[in-house]
Amino acid sequence: MAAFPVPGSRRRIRRTHVIAAGCVTALCTSVAVPAVAGGGGTVTKPTIVLVHGAFADASSWNGVVERLERRGYAVIAPANPLRGLYNDSSYIASVLDSTKGPLVLVGHSYGGSLISSAAAGNPRVKALVYVSALMPDVGESGMSLAAKFPSELGTATRSVPYRAGGVSGTDLYLKPDRLRQVFAADLPESTTRLMAVTQRPAATTAFSENAKVAAWRHIPSWFLVAKQDKTINPDQERFEAKRAGSHTVEIDSSHVAMVSHPEAVTDLVLQAATAADPVRPSLPATGSTHDVRAETAVAGIAAAASLIAGAGAVLLSRRLRRFTR
Repeated sequence: MAAFPVPGSRRRIRRTHVIAAGCVTALCTSVAVPAVAGGGGTVTKPTIVLVHGAFADASSWNGVVERLERRGYAVIAPANPLRGLYNDSSYIASVLDSTKGPLVLVGHSYGGSLISSAAAGNPRVKALVYVSALMPDVGESGMSLAAKFPSELGTATRSVPYRAGGVSGTDLYLKPDRLRQVFAADLPESTTRLMAVTQRPAATTAFSENAKVAAWRHIPSWFLVAKQDKTINPDQERFEAKRAGSHTVEIDSSHVAMVSHPEAVTDLVLQAATAADPVRPSLPATGSTHDVRAETAVAGIAAAASLIAGAGAVLLSRRLRRFTR
């Protein structure tokens, strides 16, 4: 004779189903799921750090700063000391340490060398943006790159000895009568006259010291090539961008694209800032544990879910047998 549930047992069976399902759900959701590429969740806007180059100061970023702030970004444009690659990159790294949250670093000209060094080993830096910039590899300097890709800068500078705090060296200035032609040909002459008077010189060590690290080998990069650049050869900029696998745009601009074309520079910075978990390069291939970790975590979660589901099924089966006896 078939066995039928005793009165009230149907309700208890339904309750057992709910308990077993709830057990599986609760235990599965207690397993930590790492954030993966393309996943949802709250996205924090990065702080944009703008690093100027030689012969300029932080005010050269004014047009870009205004546009980024209108779009709700926090922006920092520190004063680059222009005393040497090692000194200046350490200073910029200390500025990064004083901020919180994700960062996007933007370097113009010599400032590109600095962000390549200052970002090394900092996991909060999500992108690097180079604006008509130097982008040296390990063992390279601004001078060694310029030797391969000559420009008009070599004949447009003058050397001036300096002394400061017991330290002496040589500063480089742009010759006032060459500044507009070589540095900022697409700006009004009245503007370039002021730039010549207020320029900030760079010590020769800014260009002679060899890079010890190259963060662009491990951090996604964007590059703006200024096609009318007479300070850094546009072919050098293209070479650097191609070598780094950078997302690249080219515009008809002089060396100071952030002054003459602030909208184009801002657009490129926004591309980097809003990129959805861009692929991090590894040049040359050094391996990446990111995908392996993600796959391992997913496999572990699936296995845990399967185990918990099986346990729930056993529990349900035992309760059903007891109720139907």
